[in-house]
Parts: sequence; structure tokens; C-alpha cells
Amino acid sequence: MTTDTSKTSAPQRADGSGLQAGLKNRHLSMIAIGGVIGAGLFVGSGAGIATTGPGILLSYALAGVLVVMVMRMLGEMAAADPQSGSFSAYADKALGRWAGFTIGWLYWFFWVVVLAVEATAGAKILNGWLPSVPQWAFALLVMAVLTATNLFSVASYGEFEFWFAGIKVVAIVAFIGIGLLAIFGLLPSTHAVGTSNLFGHGGFLPHGVGAVFTGMLTVVFAFMGSEIVTLAAGESADPERAVSKATNSVIWRIGVFYLGSIAIVVTLLPWNSASVKGSPYVAVLEHVGIPGAGQVMNVIVLTAVLSCLNSGMYTASRMAFSLGQRGDAPAAFAKVTGRGVPRTAILASVVFGFVAVFFNYTSPNTVFQFLLNSSGAVALFVWLVICCTQLRMRGIIEREMPERLTVRMWLFPYLTWATIGLIVFVVGYMFTDHDGRIQMILSLVAAAVVLVAARVVEVRRRSAARAS
Repeated sequence: MTTDTSKTSAPQRADGSGLQAGLKNRHLSMIAIGGVIGAGLFVGSGAGIATTGPGILLSYALAGVLVVMVMRMLGEMAAADPQSGSFSAYADKALGRWAGFTIGWLYWFFWVVVLAVEATAGAKILNGWLPSVPQWAFALLVMAVLTATNLFSVASYGEFEFWFAGIKVVAIVAFIGIGLLAIFGLLPSTHAVGTSNLFGHGGFLPHGVGAVFTGMLTVVFAFMGSEIVTLAAGESADPERAVSKATNSVIWRIGVFYLGSIAIVVTLLPWNSASVKGSPYVAVLEHVGIPGAGQVMNVIVLTAVLSCLNSGMYTASRMAFSLGQRGDAPAAFAKVTGRGVPRTAILASVVFGFVAVFFNYTSPNTVFQFLLNSSGAVALFVWLVICCTQLRMRGIIEREMPERLTVRMWLFPYLTWATIGLIVFVVGYMFTDHDGRIQMILSLVAAAVVLVAARVVEVRRRSAARAS
């Protein structure tokens, strides 16, 4: 693979990919911690609470178990063989070129659509503060600034994400601390609430056990992003250590940030109150008397949005870079600048993101809704491929590099098969929900299109090989 220039500002990776080890341990630690905290937690969790009631805690717990299992499997493979393409590269090796091609492009598609969603969300907040500036201008601004950040160096991406993630973590920890004080009546004008909101108002499961699985459909996609650290680890000086730490810490991260904060919400407030259906976190802050709670939360949500945008650009570009390296994308995607940045891969991802932003303003209920729905189930596809890949990769690692098997999936292969079963169950359950059914059907259509493209590329590759 060639690079645009021979000058470098950071040590090149040992695998000779051209990417550089520009991410420090503190960057990766915060990327791992902040990767599970998205804007959806702050503003989207209200819909799940309204649908499920306090039982949403079970939905988060089930989805959390799923993510912990998948991350353990991915950690096993990533610690043994750090790759910029992560699970796509492993699927390529273990399942075949078609699998790596398909899941790689679907994952890229997911994140470039996310760019449009987050850019629009950030623009709405900024427009609320400065209504004289059109919303589209703010969307353009945040996309441009973060594109420049990612184009400069991987270290600049890491530094921005370190601070973005840090603000999110501090906000969640502060929220949990304030919430606990309020629950025990230790704040002014509050009294101990006990379990009245958890088991009153229709009970813990007011809509029945089935609502737990319906709630899980809204919850499961909030965890997409946990796997980013395994892509980023490849651009660090000690990827094995970074992956091991991220894999081992995923349990407490989900337990504290998601289960902990949602437990605060449903304990302090009735699940069916109108305020919870909006932004449950704002509702809690207003309930305990925090002045300007709405604006405080807007700042935090904006930070989460910018963090997601920053990581989305990084993730999409690294997947495109990996696909280019393997001949599954234009060769230009695999070229890097002197700073080790895959510039073409970044720009291609951003261009698609800009196009999606355009459709979000011009055709929000047609073209953009189609893009959104057709990428909606990609998280489940990715996790399913990770599970199937790990079943095959364990044998490959044990045969080719047993000394690299430093992170192991628990109770292999039984927990791997159990996780596959749970994912298949969630996929099937999506067909029983109207919105979930639309997302699953359109996502399957998108997957079918990419599978056909994979087959066409493979046929052309074989024809070229025979001709030479």
C-alpha cells in the first residue's frame, strides 16, 4: 500500500498498514467508556420508559448482557489480531470474502447515516440558542469542523473524543449522585421516595412481560458504538492492553451509565408522567430543583452529539480504509497521508454524510426515512456476524497464534451459541412490532443488495485472476 508522503509524525503500526499509533492509553480508555453513552440515552430513553414502564430496567439489562457477550467475543479476536477493520476483517478471514465485504459496507452505511442524524440534532440545539442562523448552516459547520479534526491526525480525533467523552461521563456520574441524594430525601425540598414509583402506577411491568422485549428493541440500538474501541485500538501503541481493558470494563460501564441512570429516573418519577416521555433526565433535574435544567441538558446532549459525530467519521473512514486494503473498496481508500490519515476514506464518508443531511432537510419523510430504516437493524447484523466469526476464529487463533489468545470468551462455545440464539430471537421479535418490522425488512433489503455486490466483486476478482 502506498502513502501520500513519506513524512510521519507518529510511529507507524507494526503491520505496515500506514496508519500510525497516535492514540494514547487515556484516549482509548475514554473512547471505551464514552462509546456506550450516546445522545439517545439522554433524549430517547423516555420512549422506552413510556412503552415498558419501570420494567425498562430489564430491557436494558438484557440488551446489556447481549453487548457484554458480543464485546467479549470481539475482544478475544481483536486482542489476538488488532485490525483497522475489526470484525469485518475477521469475518473476511473466518467466514469468507463475502461476509467481510457485506458487514463492512453495511457498518459503513450505518455510520454515515448516523452522521446526518447527529449533525441535524446538533444543529437544532445550536439553532435554539442562535435562531438567526439557519439550521442547515449549523449542520454544515459541525460537519466541517469535525471533518477537519479527523483529517489532521488520529491524535486530534482522540483528543477531541477524550474531552467529549469526559464531559458525558462527568454528567452521568453527577446525575446519578444527585439522583441518589434525592431518592433518600437528602436534597432540599425532597423526601425519600422508597419504591412507590417502581411498583405503583400499574406495577413494575404495567404492560406485561412482552413489553420488556418491545422495550429491548428501542434499547438495543443505543449500545451501538461499544465496538469502536476495537477499531481504534489498532492505532495505539499497545492494542492488546487497550482491548483487554475495554472488554473487561464493559460490564460496569453498562451497569453504571445505563442501568444506574435509568434506575434513578424510574425510581424518582412515575413512569407514566408526561415529563418522562420528553427527556427523562431533564424531568429529573427539574424535579430536584436544578435551575436551568433544560439548558444544562442541552449542553450535555450537544456534547454527546458531537462525540457521536466525531466517532462516526472516524469509524466509517477506518472501515472504508480496511475495505480498500482488502480490495473490497476503491484502492484510493487505502492510501494515507504523511500523518497516517486515510484522507480519501474520510472524505468519501463525509460526502455521503452531507448528502444524507441534505435529504434530511429536503425529504425527511421519504428518502431520509428510507436511509434511516434501512440501516436500523445493522447493529443486530453486526453482532450476529461477530458471534459466527468468533466460532471459527477461535480455532484459527489456537492453530496459528495460540500465544495471542490472551482474552477468552467465557464458556466457549456455549455462551457464543446462547448469544446467537438471543440475537435471532430479537430479530424475530422485531417482526411483531410495526416500526421494528419496517426497519428489519428494509435492512434485509440493504443487506441483500450488498450481498449481490459482494458476489459481483468476487466474480470479477476471479475473472481478473484467471486472465492474468
